[in-house]
Amino acid sequence: VIFKDISPKATIAQEEIFGPVVAVMAAKNFQEALDIANSTNYGLTGGLYSRTPSHIEQASAELEVGNLYINRNITGSIVSRQPFGGFKMSGVGSKAGGPDYLVQFLEPRTITENIQRQGFAPIEGME
Repeated sequence: VIFKDISPKATIAQEEIFGPVVAVMAAKNFQEALDIANSTNYGLTGGLYSRTPSHIEQASAELEVGNLYINRNITGSIVSRQPFGGFKMSGVGSKAGGPDYLVQFLEPRTITENIQRQGFAPIEGME
C-alpha cells in the first residue's frame, strides 16, 4: 500500500490493530520517539528494547500505555498475576486483575453531619 500526502498521524501506526502488523517510523532522537508513541489515541501495550538506563527510566515515566514491557516480548501478560488494561481509548479505568478493579463497580457516597447541635434536642424514646 502506498500512501501519498498523508500526515504521520494518519498512518497505520496510529491505529489499534490486533494482528501481525509492524509499522516503522523514523525519529530524530529518543524523546521524539516517545512523542510519536504517545501521539496516538490508543495505549494498550508498549514495548521498549534498550540497554540505556536513562531511556528505560524515561520510557517508564512517560509512555502512556497500560502495560509496558521492557527488553522482552510485548505479549503474554499472566492472567491473575499481571493486571491488563490500557490508557486513552484502549482503557476503561482500572485494569482487570489489578488491586483497584472491583472499586470501579462501586457507587461511592459521602455523608456528612454537623454534630454540634444547637438548642433543644429531645431524648430519643421519651415521649
